[in-house]
Amino acid sequence: MKYIILILFLASAGLILFGFLSQTENSQKLIGFGVVGLFIVVFPLFSYYRWKDKNLKDYMLTKENLDRMRESQEKNKH
Repeated sequence: MKYIILILFLASAGLILFGFLSQTENSQKLIGFGVVGLFIVVFPLFSYYRWKDKNLKDYMLTKENLDRMRESQEKNKH
């Protein structure tokens, strides 16, 4: 999955770069396809890949997590 995301990122960045550097009539379309590829394909795949094995409750500010943070701050003060 990591390599697929990397290949898609490089392809999208290549389309954007080629669109900026070329003087063809389709250069704006190349830039557009590159941007769409980044935001519609690459970013959601990357987000899924990075969060698939994580527990969302560990990152939420619940009462238990706030109490744990306070306890850890008090330990670090002393």
